[in-house]
Amino acid sequence: MTFIDEIKRIINEKRRTYQALSEQVWDYAELHFGEVKSAELLSQALANEGFTVTRGVAGLKTGFIGSYGSGKPVIAFLGEFDALAGLSQKKDRTVHDPIVANGNGHGCGHNLLGVGSLAAAFAAKEYMIKHQLKGTVRYYGCPAEESGNGKAYMAREGCFNDVDAAFSWHPHSCNAVQHLSSNAVIEARFTFKGVSAHAAALPELGRSALDALELMNVGINYLREHMADKARIHYAVTNSGGVSPNVVQSIAEERFLVRSPKPDEVKKLFERVVNVAKGAALMTDTKMSVQIEGGCCNLIPNTALHKVMAAFMEEIGYPEPSAKDEAFIKAIYASLGEPEKTFAMKQLNAQQKDKIGQAPLADWVFPCPGHDLFMEGSTDVSDVSWNVPTAQCVTATWAFATVPHTWQVVAQGTQDYALNAALFAAEAMACTALKAVQDPDLLKEAKRELKERLAGDVYECLIPSNVTPPTF
Repeated sequence: MTFIDEIKRIINEKRRTYQALSEQVWDYAELHFGEVKSAELLSQALANEGFTVTRGVAGLKTGFIGSYGSGKPVIAFLGEFDALAGLSQKKDRTVHDPIVANGNGHGCGHNLLGVGSLAAAFAAKEYMIKHQLKGTVRYYGCPAEESGNGKAYMAREGCFNDVDAAFSWHPHSCNAVQHLSSNAVIEARFTFKGVSAHAAALPELGRSALDALELMNVGINYLREHMADKARIHYAVTNSGGVSPNVVQSIAEERFLVRSPKPDEVKKLFERVVNVAKGAALMTDTKMSVQIEGGCCNLIPNTALHKVMAAFMEEIGYPEPSAKDEAFIKAIYASLGEPEKTFAMKQLNAQQKDKIGQAPLADWVFPCPGHDLFMEGSTDVSDVSWNVPTAQCVTATWAFATVPHTWQVVAQGTQDYALNAALFAAEAMACTALKAVQDPDLLKEAKRELKERLAGDVYECLIPSNVTPPTF
């Protein structure tokens, strides 16, 4: 039996367990920092496998670490399990059909993500026992990826300081290593406070917080012309001060995400955003306060680990879907809009387009890119990657062209092909991690590369030390 065959056997022996865990987390569909049931379920699964589980790490109520073995090297698998608001969707349905109106749903597939990483950790542990390999296997239960940046809190508190290599993955509509960087981000809440008054009888006594908020947004729109091309600023009004137009609004709030490719750049851009808010408050004679609520650095890719992971993915091969799977995939694909399909098709070559024309599921593995790609979004895996060589992959748990954070993702979250793709990721992560355990030169090269990429920069968490994780 080959190395890969052995890993596949170990993982597939527990397939029913992983299916049950994934579907249960899908059912719970808990939001960021409130994943109490999901965290307990996965913690108990770790304990049942002989892992020592530490709960409440880094001040995170739903953060935990499962550890097995001792000594070096220490390999880490990162799991997530938070859902999204407003994406409730019935399973096995290929039309939008919420379980609960405006309810939660796993619109980014984190029920699969957490369990796929768990399967990789269990496989690595079992293989190391059988082959008497020294080292420690860890599973990091990371809450609040969608909003809140749980891994950043973990990194800030030194949870990864002794880790030699970290591995993660994400559900997607293709198969590839995530050899890319990303934007760093700062999340903040801006609050304006004014003076209430009758808007018709005594407007001169009022000081409108809503006016200040609107002026801030106008200022931000002008700021966008004078920032880096890859930078992004988005906002959502969370409190407009009431619904009565004849009352001058005395309070108004909004949340901002400020993104830029490097931590020092995002801090400078955020300072400019704060200055715009100060100007809006000055113009309206209101008071402004700002509270940073989250943040994460840019992602640091690792060529040494990604080349190995990509090779394993190619050798393992994407699992073949059943006829039932194919029918569901085609129905989901038919529900997608033409702009989404057209955009996704532009990323493919002629042969790949022909494949999708026959069956809308990407069953091939993209090679590891020869250069770093860039993602305009952000991920808290980044804070791990600043501290330890980190490798990630994506696998096709969704029909081709499926857009993240949609009901179609939720609908596919309990399908057999989705679980098979999650376990495909588990096999690739476990093989790459075990290769690192058995090949000191690979670990040495991965660490050398990280040091070179950082070029003397030292990790600094973008969440201030006085900001603590919320508890629900």
